[in-house]
Amino acid sequence: MTPRTDFPPVRACLFDMDGLLLDTEDLYTLCINLILEKYGRPKLPWSIKAKLQGRPGPQANKLLHDWAQLPITPEEYHKQYYELQAQHFPSTQPLPGIPTLLSDLARTRYWDMEKNKESRAGETAPTPHRVHIALATSSHKSNFLLKTSHLTELFSVFETHRRVLGDDERIAPGRGKPLPDIYLLALKTINDSLPEGEKPITPEECLVFEDSVPGVEAGRRAGMRVIWAPHPMLKKEYEGREKEVLAGRTYEAGEVDTHQLGEVDDGWAEYRGTLVDFPYERFGIVVPPVEVEGEGWMLETGKLADGEVVEVVGRA
Repeated sequence: MTPRTDFPPVRACLFDMDGLLLDTEDLYTLCINLILEKYGRPKLPWSIKAKLQGRPGPQANKLLHDWAQLPITPEEYHKQYYELQAQHFPSTQPLPGIPTLLSDLARTRYWDMEKNKESRAGETAPTPHRVHIALATSSHKSNFLLKTSHLTELFSVFETHRRVLGDDERIAPGRGKPLPDIYLLALKTINDSLPEGEKPITPEECLVFEDSVPGVEAGRRAGMRVIWAPHPMLKKEYEGREKEVLAGRTYEAGEVDTHQLGEVDDGWAEYRGTLVDFPYERFGIVVPPVEVEGEGWMLETGKLADGEVVEVVGRA
């Protein structure tokens, strides 16, 4: 089919966390393999790991336990698993390009300044605009804090009310990725807190950043554009099926109404091997120069989910 090219400028970017913002995927694998080795089971293959990625913890753990057939109860497995995570997750770091990407998007707050709006009046070129950002992660709150408590500055760009976690009570049980609920809720958190007079953002004005296949399907089913930036081994696992992934047609949620899915080569999603040097202009995003971070208007105080007060200056 002919890919669509007349998309409106992106007004909101919605981010997954594990394997997209943070280098947690290899740490997850390490923790699982330590348990598998302890009980004489084979290492976790990417064919199974691919099904675990992006899903809420309880669903992912059940899939793993059903495959591994460990001689321990799920409860004992969870206990050992989370003890290992507590050892290894505090070492997580952002993936390449992420600090700059988040910093650049946060700095688009500059375009909200009244003097900039006035100076652009009457321009015929596309008007620079703020790009709102939100987090949509399947990690539960305790797990989220374990991975991010040493990265408060990086995550300060996500306002507390625009962080949707896997145990958010507004998401019904069993409605995690690959279902679209988490991304639709993330968009709602943005629209519910837009400045007075700013029109609501539509799904097609959103850009989802995902690394997992279930996450890509969730974004596509939410009616949003998607950037797929997978782990190299996940990309290899889906070699030859990339177009299905980008269309959200891997049926990670089983058979669904086809009207919720994308079409192959429809232009709504694309693969990127890295998020370094992200091409903002292709998505109608204009990033202000880094020098504007020093302006007093750009300084504001925010409170993180754990109660810590930080100064948010539009940089990560």
